[in-house]
Amino acid sequence: MSILTVFDLAGVFVFAISGALVAIRKGLDVFGVLVLAGVTGLGGGFIRDVLIDATPPAALTDWRYLVAPVVAGLLAFRFHPALGRMERSVNLLDAFGLGLFCVTGALKSLDYGLGVLPAALMGMVTGIGGGMLRDVLASRVPTVFRGELYGTPALAGAVLVVAGAHTDLPTLLVALAGGTLCTGWRLLAIWRHWQAPVATGPASV
Repeated sequence: MSILTVFDLAGVFVFAISGALVAIRKGLDVFGVLVLAGVTGLGGGFIRDVLIDATPPAALTDWRYLVAPVVAGLLAFRFHPALGRMERSVNLLDAFGLGLFCVTGALKSLDYGLGVLPAALMGMVTGIGGGMLRDVLASRVPTVFRGELYGTPALAGAVLVVAGAHTDLPTLLVALAGGTLCTGWRLLAIWRHWQAPVATGPASV
């Protein structure tokens, strides 16, 4: 199993848990929990693969990509009281998932011949795509639009990965550097309550 696949599956599992917890808090049944787990875990990768013409998407050709969110969803459904009390731990996992996905999205896009900027953008899309779909289905304003520093760390991590991939550095080192930047920035934002700037005052029409 390649490093890229390991990172990808880990990201799917982590994000799927966060999606399942949102579904549980919305009072959805077990099917709804599994759907939101799958959408959250696989959505970003689906969007990326379709946009870079890596079709059919990995989730439809590798059974492990379908099993990971199902297992995560069932675990969340069974143990949600304990997971709910571990909100900070879930946020921690979500931050690591964001770091994993921005790395895998950027590297896979480079493998499919995309340039520097498009590959970095695909890294960001891979990181935030599943969460955006989850929030829309759950009738919530997506986290990335609520002032939280979420998309920016993902883009920064992806940019570092793309830049490092054009050097002679080992892929694992590049991946760890990009993932650490993204995850570290996201965790600092949570800890320090950093927010993206928002417009103030009355909106003109």
